[in-house]
Amino acid sequence: MLWALMDESSPGAALACWNFYYITILRDPVSRYLSEWRHVQRGATWKASLHVCDGRSPTTEELPSCYTGDDWSGCSLQEFMDCPYNLANNRQVRMLSDLSLVGCYNLSVMPEEQRNKVLLDSAKENLKRMAFFGLTEFQRKTQYLFEKTFNMNFISPFTQYNSTRASSVEIDEQTQQRIEALNFLDVELYNYAKDLFLQRYQYMRQKEHQEARRKRQEQRKILRAKQAHLREQAENSSSTDYVGNVERWR
Repeated sequence: MLWALMDESSPGAALACWNFYYITILRDPVSRYLSEWRHVQRGATWKASLHVCDGRSPTTEELPSCYTGDDWSGCSLQEFMDCPYNLANNRQVRMLSDLSLVGCYNLSVMPEEQRNKVLLDSAKENLKRMAFFGLTEFQRKTQYLFEKTFNMNFISPFTQYNSTRASSVEIDEQTQQRIEALNFLDVELYNYAKDLFLQRYQYMRQKEHQEARRKRQEQRKILRAKQAHLREQAENSSSTDYVGNVERWR
């Protein structure tokens, strides 16, 4: 999912003067896939989503439905995985990439292997260009990066929830591998995102430590200057007292 943050460049500025920052939170592909399946299983749909690309929505031939009826409630995980048109497959890559580069939902525009590479490269580039993105599996680090990037502080710390609907689903190794295969683009994107995320985190931590060290050096410099000034005053005072005594002794 993508969000847009607005940053007003000056008080009272018009909308045209606002800066928009697109941000996103990525999740482990297998956990995300299982979570979406459980969501759909409970009756959730995306019927309101028009999937507009290059000014039009896809045709039913380009994007067939995985189910008939009002929703797909009660579907098994096997049914969920078996639908070749399931938009849950590689959802994160698709939502982060520029679909117009591959002809939107028209799969006949280019070979599948080329299409996958273009989508993945586009998703990686768009992610890299974002001022901020987070990872569900690293809540505290995500909060830290957000606060340092936008100079904003949350009123309470993020909580790392490891017990979710997805984590409650027990799957065997074969099913795990099947989900990873269905989401192989998301898996590669997530590995790239994790590496980039940790690089950004380390950079921010180093920057924070450097700033703290600079402030300590400035404080020590100010303290030394004050101490030198006090010593100079004390020496001048001693000299003045001595001269005054000499005058009285004459």
